[in-house]
Amino acid sequence: MASSSEKAETSGSSENAGNSENSGNSKKVGNKIIRLVRGDITREEVDAIVNAANSTLMGGGGVDGAIHRAGGPQILEECKQIRAIQGPLPPGQAVITGGGKLKAQYVIHTVGPIWRNGSSNEEETLASAYRESLILAAQYELRTVSFPSISTGAYGFPLDKAAPIAVSTAHSFLQQDNSVEEVRFVLFDTFAFNEFQDALNAL
Repeated sequence: MASSSEKAETSGSSENAGNSENSGNSKKVGNKIIRLVRGDITREEVDAIVNAANSTLMGGGGVDGAIHRAGGPQILEECKQIRAIQGPLPPGQAVITGGGKLKAQYVIHTVGPIWRNGSSNEEETLASAYRESLILAAQYELRTVSFPSISTGAYGFPLDKAAPIAVSTAHSFLQQDNSVEEVRFVLFDTFAFNEFQDALNAL
């Protein structure tokens, strides 16, 4: 459930920008891979896509709204059940629902931090959002996971700080022994793609 605080990352080119291994668009991690893609996360044919949610788990704008529209009411119904049991989802944590009408089998919902000039542990909270999402994917024995750029829309997290956190967290996770084989970052525009490309190249 991407919050209304998330910039929509769901329109634009659907071209897969990462076909070559260890190019600027992808990086091998042992026999696993991190890949950058320009396009629409709701169209990803992966085991799970990650939703940049808000703590209410009730949907919103940006990525959140697009995923709910594309996936249909089943996703919201499952989110309501989760919220009834555990209440609001804290920043840095993650939960999982089915994918509804999406091509992805599951949606992992995570809440990123609101940027407060680095004064509120935002960087660790952002890393936790990526890490907890991947932990859930591994618990469900998923192999392929697609992320948006979490917190860099209306939550205001600077892309030049967020991208290195995202790719380094994924890189560290893929070095562990778990089911996840491919992590994709699906970026909306050229600026975001270039920031993630620079971060990936710096690993």
